[in-house]
Amino acid sequence: MERPLKIMTEASGSLASAYMLKAVREAGHIPVGSDIMPWTPALALADEQIVFPRADDPGVWDVIESELKAHKIDVVLPSFYHSLLEWAERRDYFAERGVTVIVSSPQTMKIFLDKWLTYEFFREHGIPCPATSLKQEYPLIKPRLGSGAKGIYQTDQPTEMSGNISQAIAQGTEYTVDCLFDRFGQPIYIVPRRRALVRDGKSTQGETVEMPVIAEYIRHIARITPFVGMINFQCFVDDDGRIQFIECNPRLAGGMALGFAATENWIGPLINNLMTGQPIVPKPVRYGVRMIRYYAELFIYPD
Repeated sequence: MERPLKIMTEASGSLASAYMLKAVREAGHIPVGSDIMPWTPALALADEQIVFPRADDPGVWDVIESELKAHKIDVVLPSFYHSLLEWAERRDYFAERGVTVIVSSPQTMKIFLDKWLTYEFFREHGIPCPATSLKQEYPLIKPRLGSGAKGIYQTDQPTEMSGNISQAIAQGTEYTVDCLFDRFGQPIYIVPRRRALVRDGKSTQGETVEMPVIAEYIRHIARITPFVGMINFQCFVDDDGRIQFIECNPRLAGGMALGFAATENWIGPLINNLMTGQPIVPKPVRYGVRMIRYYAELFIYPD
């Protein structure tokens, strides 16, 4: 790129947001954090911070458009579950105004933001997945809409199923798969990582593992459905090598820092590909790379 771009990330106050702000800066661009709370790590880690209203505020998109213009934002990296579909529906609108929103199509988002539609997609296209029902037929209860581990529990007691699904419990080792797709929907990187420790739905320890069977299924999914940018899949593989896909998160994920560490910083190649058409030449994936996370302190002193 001829000049550094202003790249805004969402939910910059989350505990897993720091790596993305750092990756933007290391790629030679200007990180801008955004959140609904003014006291967030983005205050110290980003060059600028934008405070938005809550997603259910009726005027939120007027504020978003105004702030993007005021801060001269060039690129948006959406990651907040509750606004992903609306970013997708406004992708062309913002493109006409000089803002590149890195998000897949509205149709893709509608499928993979809804766990029931995801299940139907997997079944229709031969992707192995746990048995799932809109009725209380299986022990695991999940909200149809939602992210992380919120609202997921196991029970044998009668449960109100409005807005929920029930699902058979997948067996085996859990893997999260960090993927990078180019402007044509081609998978450039597919990096499985074994989830060694998860807290509040976020990976805090993991290790990259070579899993050809996982990669082949994701290539199959990509031939059916167009993805753009950073996408995340979750699956289980049992001792006999049988795989079951649980879900697809059509956004960058909190643990994707490990995918970067095992390959390269994806921000620069992705931005160049989307904005100038420059092909992404993948680097070899390093397997056996481990990630361990910890709390760190930031001190913000008064002027």
